[in-house]
Amino acid sequence: LNAQFGFFGEIRFFLCACSQYTLNVSSIRGLFPTGSHEYEVFRFALAQHQDVPKLVPQVDMVDTSSSFAMTYAFCSQFSKGVYAIMGLYDRRTVNMLMSFCGSLHVCFVTPSFPVQTNNQFVLQLRPQLQEPLMALLEHFYWTRFVYMYSSDSGLSVLQRILDTAAERTWQVTSVNLDTLTETAFIKLLADLDYKKDFQIIIDCELDRLNSILNLIAAQKRNLKNYHYILANLGFMDLNITEFQKLGPNVTGFQLVNHSDPDVERINQDWMDFDSKDLKLAQRRLKYTGALTYDGVSVMAMAFQNLRRQRIDISRRGNAGECLANPPAPWGQGIDIQRALQQVRLEGLTGHIQFDERGHRTNYTLTVMEYSHIGPRKIGYWNERRGYVNTAIYKPVIEEFYGLQNRTYIVTTILEAPYMMLKKNHEQFVGNDKYEGYCAELASEIAKHVGFVYRLELVGDGKYGARDHQTKMWNGMVGELVYGKADVAVAPLTITLVREQVIDFTKPFMSLGISIMIKKPTKSKPGVFSFLDPLAYEIWMCIVFAYIGVSVVLFLVSRFSPYEWQGEDSDDEDETLPSSAQNQNQQKEKETPEYTNDFGIFNSLWFSLGAFMQQGCDISPRSLSGRIVGGVWWFFTLIIISSYTANLAAFLTVERMVSPIESAEDLAKQTEIAYGTLDAGSTKEFFSRSKIAVFEKMWSYMRSADPSVFVKNTNEGVMRVRKSKGKYAYLLESSMNEYIEQRKPCDTMKVGGNLDSKGYGVATPKGSPLRNPVNLAVLKLNEQGLLDKLKNRWWYDKGECGTGGGDSKDKTSALSLSNVAGVFYILIGGLGLAMLVALVEFCYKSRIESRRMKELIDAAMMSTTLGGMATGGENGRVVAHDFPKAGAHVLPCLSKAAGLGLSSTGM
Repeated sequence: LNAQFGFFGEIRFFLCACSQYTLNVSSIRGLFPTGSHEYEVFRFALAQHQDVPKLVPQVDMVDTSSSFAMTYAFCSQFSKGVYAIMGLYDRRTVNMLMSFCGSLHVCFVTPSFPVQTNNQFVLQLRPQLQEPLMALLEHFYWTRFVYMYSSDSGLSVLQRILDTAAERTWQVTSVNLDTLTETAFIKLLADLDYKKDFQIIIDCELDRLNSILNLIAAQKRNLKNYHYILANLGFMDLNITEFQKLGPNVTGFQLVNHSDPDVERINQDWMDFDSKDLKLAQRRLKYTGALTYDGVSVMAMAFQNLRRQRIDISRRGNAGECLANPPAPWGQGIDIQRALQQVRLEGLTGHIQFDERGHRTNYTLTVMEYSHIGPRKIGYWNERRGYVNTAIYKPVIEEFYGLQNRTYIVTTILEAPYMMLKKNHEQFVGNDKYEGYCAELASEIAKHVGFVYRLELVGDGKYGARDHQTKMWNGMVGELVYGKADVAVAPLTITLVREQVIDFTKPFMSLGISIMIKKPTKSKPGVFSFLDPLAYEIWMCIVFAYIGVSVVLFLVSRFSPYEWQGEDSDDEDETLPSSAQNQNQQKEKETPEYTNDFGIFNSLWFSLGAFMQQGCDISPRSLSGRIVGGVWWFFTLIIISSYTANLAAFLTVERMVSPIESAEDLAKQTEIAYGTLDAGSTKEFFSRSKIAVFEKMWSYMRSADPSVFVKNTNEGVMRVRKSKGKYAYLLESSMNEYIEQRKPCDTMKVGGNLDSKGYGVATPKGSPLRNPVNLAVLKLNEQGLLDKLKNRWWYDKGECGTGGGDSKDKTSALSLSNVAGVFYILIGGLGLAMLVALVEFCYKSRIESRRMKELIDAAMMSTTLGGMATGGENGRVVAHDFPKAGAHVLPCLSKAAGLGLSSTGM
């Protein structure tokens, strides 16, 4: 096995096509390993090119690893008149051959692995793989991988990879296959499995590559997570049936287009080629044989061009010319080199053209991959366009034919209401343990597509992000990238970086980043909440305006003569004797008395009545007074109307005062902390945003101590609830709305969404499930089932009543607390009135009792002195018995007596 695997050394053989060419005679010589594929194709190609002069091939064997043997063979052929060499080389002798060719001006046409050289006499038929391989790495976004190579062909590619890795901080592990034994290689495979290095490049020749892949297959490992890139041009020449059964993702390059009619024709001629000493180990042309065939075609066309131009390139020489010091270059070698370099043709390996350094140019490589139906083309590479992805997926029926019996792994994450464990989940097994929006969505998709699935929770409990150090994906995205799952049905946000490594369906839910805060305590209506429709300043201005208007009305009434009027005293005169009335009338005629209704108290009463829109029994008569009253009425009309308009809203709406209303409010303050979910799309949004507000928020979140990032949504919600309004959580609006409907109903969404995005069902890149799952999601959306699922799990199962959403003000019926102040004022006014009445009664009683006592004392003294008073029956006093002076006191006595009776009655 070691000899076949090639770890301990490898003997290759040199083939050379040489000719002593004149205008009439041509001969060719070659050095080949007996029975080799290249030798067989070489003879076949000479037989195919009968349009050139007769070519007589001669074959010798040589060990290409021996410098002495190669030198002797080269000089031997050169001395016999060789004008061009077509052969294979070994890395230990390639430099010696190129040195001879450059010194002696002998062209060297080779299908061997390309080398970096500027020797114009070396024409390399095999295209270089550095640029196509780098383009493929860029397409797959590989930043951490293992590069396995053989020393013969992989050193130049390794140098290119290491240079790029230094520029882009890639993590590359290089493995030289020539230094490994079979045991060491098996141990290497175990280490790769342990380190989870699932991205591998293998760069070596076909025979060794087949041996390596068969050795990997013999280990019977699960390769579902692995992705191999085979840096070889013969993807269709590989025999990896057993290797492919292990389920790896295999990508490679194909140089020969076997579907081309010309290639098929030549391949058929090759299969029909008959030779007595020819034992074909493989009927179809390998890509190295196709390169050999094209090499003969290039030489034949070049010689035909020289013959048409009648350029004489014949020469004679001996072995001494090869080792001459200084060497004597062949004069016609430049003509041969130009003729070969100018060849343009379409060969078995595509377009053949050489640049000034002898390298293949303007070539195209097909990029292939193995799928469940076999190898297929997924793209191509050329120098002009780079890598072009052309993968086309077949219809659902053809793609799924024969795969319905497989059980697909659907990765998901516990996140209410998308995926939850049932309360009695211990009694169930498999998918029946779960419930929620995504559980039902996965079931509906499986019904429409027609496959069997098994729900599995993601191992690390994350959605998926790329680690900045290891460049590895975690979460559900990582499980899809590394082949641990087939589908992801979860609230997984569609983002650019994720779309580059996995495929998403059309969004099944649209949403955006929103802000969650703890619901502020409702402002309880105060006792005097009926005063809230007008600001405190307005009430103070109204009080001052009331006092000011009353004072102005009092003043204008005093200055205006139209507010003064004569006093009417008829009622008083009726209570006096006729003699007294005559005297009063005489006094009034002499000195008339005038009264004014608008004293200071009446002015305050008039203003208060107008303000309360109740009116008053007095009104101004003068023009100035009426102007004051008119503007005061207009003022009160506007104030009372405005108060009434706002009173209903303030008494019937419960208001919650939110400390923030938008992202700008969050960014401008530092009292309330805010953060996002770690390893999620929301965090990536802020880290990549170029909007000033979001950049400021990201700068704060990144440097906050303690950290404002949380491991999962539940942790973020609990932090909001326990922070007493000092923490805001940024999350998707759909989850925010759901949590707002869950007990204890103490969170709320504020402001609008910060962005717009969607949740999608994800599949690995190139998965046959992508197309049918995408069609199933679109169908469910058109049927309205997605909306029904959201209503069922968000609102129908809500615990906080209807409404919800963004509503912060809720109308309700008036309660006693809303208008309690009015009752307090009424009760206080009634009590104050009774108190004032009592004070007035006591005060007036005291005054009247003093006056009555004085009158009684005066009457008694007058009776005593005059002896004219006589006591009436029952203690009554007769008016005519009193002296004249006492007659005037009688009404007062009667009034006092009446007050006394009233007092007694009370």
